[in-house]
Amino acid sequence: MTLNKTTTIGKSIAIIGGGPSGLAAAEILSAHGHHVTVYEAMPTVARKFLLAGKSGLNITHSEPYEHFRTRFGTATPRLIPALDAFTPADISQWAQALEIEIFTGSSGRVFPKRMKASPLLRNWVARLEAQGTQILKRHRWKGFSGDALLFDTPEGEKQTSHDAVLLALGGASYPRLGSDAAWVPWLAEKGIGITPFRPANCGFDANWSTLFRERFAGAPLKSVAASSPAGRVEGEFVISQHGIEGSLIYAHSAVLRDQLESIGTANLYLDLTPARSLERLIRDLTKQGSKSSFSNRLRKATGLEGVKAALLRELVPDVQLLPPEKLAQHIKNLALPLLRPRPIAEAISSAGGIAWSELNDNYMLHKLPGVFVAGEMLDWEAPTGGYLLTACFATGRAAARGMLEWLEHFTVKLD
Repeated sequence: MTLNKTTTIGKSIAIIGGGPSGLAAAEILSAHGHHVTVYEAMPTVARKFLLAGKSGLNITHSEPYEHFRTRFGTATPRLIPALDAFTPADISQWAQALEIEIFTGSSGRVFPKRMKASPLLRNWVARLEAQGTQILKRHRWKGFSGDALLFDTPEGEKQTSHDAVLLALGGASYPRLGSDAAWVPWLAEKGIGITPFRPANCGFDANWSTLFRERFAGAPLKSVAASSPAGRVEGEFVISQHGIEGSLIYAHSAVLRDQLESIGTANLYLDLTPARSLERLIRDLTKQGSKSSFSNRLRKATGLEGVKAALLRELVPDVQLLPPEKLAQHIKNLALPLLRPRPIAEAISSAGGIAWSELNDNYMLHKLPGVFVAGEMLDWEAPTGGYLLTACFATGRAAARGMLEWLEHFTVKLD
């Protein structure tokens, strides 16, 4: 791709995508005096960011940073330099500089005190515009037209050229908010290697009986522990029409998804009474008289009733006939077979994207000099809890710094 070769101090820079990565890059670049235009396909910027804020905007996590920086799977080595340059502590300071008070919840997650995304986004956009950033909404990128960028706009088709370009178009989750991966064929045509997108931080389908589904869809299972090759995590999740959803499930979703892809089966193992030991359950179940109903014996000995008791019945045939030892083992290690992940359009985030081998350390594409990439377009994934948003901020800023370095070198070379 041939880019404009201006020699003025302020370069013309296009940022395609007005999500957290694109806006983070715009902040750096406009502060350095460059002419930054953000092209956003939707009527407003950061639609997914705003949606996340409806249930409480989790901007980062307060766990010790040496652990935080390991949460990004196989992409961790490539992401660490960007994360080191914009840590969770830096994000907290950045938010406070935007006059947003923050607090840390009992889980270690960091939130604005008002919990919403809109005040932070409003202050952020105001600062960007004060720095000279231009934001063009309803400008949908349609790929390359020769050496130019092609957009659909309210005024019709438009072509633009710039000194450098940042692509920050998101992954493939929540397509109705703009992250629809429509860019994949346009970059593939340029020979860019792209790992197929898969759902991340997603729910799963399970083979519920009609009776169980009709009675308990929407019911939360609280105070449980779930185990998989990802480890053991305590929390809660929700029975859905199709299977299971919720933060406890998302903590295991990557390994469960990979198991289903590789061997076709996967179980999530549930401890329905994490506060009670196996030995105590066996002892208390043994004490129950045989004349009581199974439901009463289960409730008195284990505290299980409602959806937990129903789930035990759903997954263990003839559970009421089991001896105390076997029953207690199922309560402490209940196998929940999963069928498939929920569709990527429902997932909180996505795995897959542009292969890291296609980028240099400054987030520039080897095959398209002057074109940089950030955010969920890249092949990485992370758990919920502030990790996703932190990496989006960090990669946007890292790509901006890489662009500054490239532009300086490019200008010197031209001169």
